[in-house]
Formats: sequence, structure tokens, C-alpha cells
Amino acid sequence: MVTYSESGVDIDLEEVTVKALTQKLKETLEFQDVITESGHFAALVRLGNQALAMSTDGVGSKILVAEMMEKYDTVGIDCVAMVVNDLICVGARPLAMVDYLAVEKPDPEAGRQIASGLAEGCYQAKTAMIGGETASLPGIVKNFDLAATGIGLVDLDKIITGEKIQDGDIIIGIESSGIHSNGLSLARRVFFQEAGLKVDDSLPTDKKVTVGEALLEPTRIYVQAIMELVDNVEVHGLAHITGGGFTNLKRLKKGISYHIDMLPSPPPLFDFISSQGVGIEEMYRVFNMGIGFAVILPQQNHHEALKIIEKYYPCQVIGKVVEDSQGKVELKTSQGNWIEL
Repeated sequence: MVTYSESGVDIDLEEVTVKALTQKLKETLEFQDVITESGHFAALVRLGNQALAMSTDGVGSKILVAEMMEKYDTVGIDCVAMVVNDLICVGARPLAMVDYLAVEKPDPEAGRQIASGLAEGCYQAKTAMIGGETASLPGIVKNFDLAATGIGLVDLDKIITGEKIQDGDIIIGIESSGIHSNGLSLARRVFFQEAGLKVDDSLPTDKKVTVGEALLEPTRIYVQAIMELVDNVEVHGLAHITGGGFTNLKRLKKGISYHIDMLPSPPPLFDFISSQGVGIEEMYRVFNMGIGFAVILPQQNHHEALKIIEKYYPCQVIGKVVEDSQGKVELKTSQGNWIEL
């Protein structure tokens, strides 16, 4: 059975490492009026009657697929998406970003393509890329790495932390565009090592696209849909279904569990990965499985919420919240099996 850790990414070890990093850094929180604790999707600092939200992220090993295809005009969209999709989880409207491009050696054409993607991502998110840094790091970086930091603003009375989530709340799932920018280490191992495919081979479960095209499909940006939603409907929780799959829901509130029993069928890309020996529980712990974002809100609001979100992306009710001190995710897979995350 192929696992994420065998592909070089140990989620459990990452969690221990993050705790080791944040344990000492928590001492610095006393210097500002920090609202959210570490572990949420975005950090919040009080600024008068508003809060400044901050988030940082990168493209990850999806860059290696871009290198294989010699196509760099979409990874910038992924970079913006991974940051702004976290910022909106606290109800903040993204304002501006700065990027960090580390290269083995400067490549003007690759840089032009990367900038094109960053600009497109900013256009979709309606945010400004106001600066950044480029560093040449031979011996440290092979080819390039791309990351960014973003800031947003939210009124104090409109902050969404998940604390209002309660028993009986409805969970709406918003469709992803594919693998997004998570789990690529496992996906690359499955496609290029286990299955022996190449980027220009047809995806076995969807002959209309190549493996490279399916893997490089840029991350969906949910800013406009979520901003309209929170302006018009009471929302209790927002979760970016990113690295860690559906376990991201656990980042919102303790003392509740998530009962997910109405998931749509996953995209063909995930069907192939699963068919190559990746366990079903591992699939839902690593990948978004077709749901890139989750909205949690009172049951009486979910019809209005669906109407708003459907103007932007396909969505559906996927489950509900239940009061449970164990704080687990109970999930019914597309095969009809129940798993606990």
C-alpha cells in the first residue's frame, strides 16, 4: 500500500515539528493583541475596530510537475490561492500580498510565466501584489521555489473563528478544481513511479486530459464567493480543505464532530490514485477528494447560502455538525464505506 510518508511527507512528524517551532514562538504573542491562536488558517491582530489577518504558504512540490512540463504560467495562481483561501477562513477580505521566489539561477522566461500566474491569481482574488523578494540560492534551491504572504482586513464583529459552530449546523462543500496544491508528493510517486506514466500520457481515468494537465490544474480561488456569502448570510465556520484533507475541519472548534455522508464522486484523478494502492482512508487524509472548501452555518441559512455559492462554483450539502467531545470527522466515502479521521 502506497502512503504519503513513503513518498517523503510524514504528516505526523510535520505536526510534531510545527509544535516544536510554535512552542517557543508563542512567547512573542504578548507584544500584540492577537485574536486567533496558532493552528487556525489565518492569524488575526486587533487594529482598532478591525483585525489584520495574515497567512503565508507556497506552491510545494507541484513545482516539480511544472518543471517536467516546462510550463510555469499556472503555479503563480496556486501560490495566490493557497494564501487567500486561508485568509478568507476568518472572514477577512484579502488586500495585498508579497511573493518570495528563490531560484537556482535567474531564468527571465520562467520568471515571466510565473509572474503571469501571480497576476491572474491576484485578479481572481481582487488583491494586489505590492512587492516581494527574489533570491539566487545555488546549492540550496534546485530550479526554483515560490511562496507568498498575504494580509486582509475584517471588522471585529464579523470575524469567523469557528467558535459559534454548534450541534445541527449544516456543512456545505464547494467543488475543487482538482488536486489543487497538496499531496503532490504522493501523486507524483503514484503516477511517475508506481504506474510509470509520463506527463504527456493520457490520464487513464479521463482520456480527455494528460497526466500533466490534470496535476497542474491550478487551485480554485474562493474569495469572491465567500466574501459575498459572509456579507449576506450568518456563517459559523469556514475551512480550506488543503493539506491534511478533511482533517482540516478539526482546526475550527473543539467539542464537536463532523458527520459527512453526502460527498460527490471524486474527480477521475483521485480515482486513479486510489486504484494504484493508496488506501481510502489515506486518500481522505491527504487530498481534497473534490471538495476544496467547506462552509458551516445554521441549518435555516443553507438554502440561501447555496444560491449565493452556486453563482460561482458547484456546491452541495455534504453533512452536518454533531456535538461530540471526541472531535472527529466521520466520513462516508464514495464507495459507501465509513471511515474516521
